[in-house]
Amino acid sequence: MAKTAIKTITRLKRQVRVRKKVRGTTERPRLNVFKSARHIYAQIIDDTNGTTLVATSTLTVAPEDISSTGNVAAAILVGKEVAKLSIAKGISTVVFDRNGFLYHGRIKALADSARESGLIF
Repeated sequence: MAKTAIKTITRLKRQVRVRKKVRGTTERPRLNVFKSARHIYAQIIDDTNGTTLVATSTLTVAPEDISSTGNVAAAILVGKEVAKLSIAKGISTVVFDRNGFLYHGRIKALADSARESGLIF
């Protein structure tokens, strides 16, 4: 098997393990993060109703603010944006779902900037 296929399978196993414990409720929805090679996405999801409450990504953040969409600086902007949108909707506490990705780099930068912008998790 190719190295990328093994990495993907390992991430999906980690995702299943984490998802067993991490559930978003109406009072405390789930902040889900997904990263690809080019972009990073963040959603706030209410698992009891099965609805996405807030969603943002490097595709929706103003392109003039970012030089490259696949780096830590872009993840920081997405974290600030998701925090701003969720606080505007009245959501202040969330459960963080790293979606099987390791907690470093872009995932950590997004989480830290969301915390600094007022989200509690």
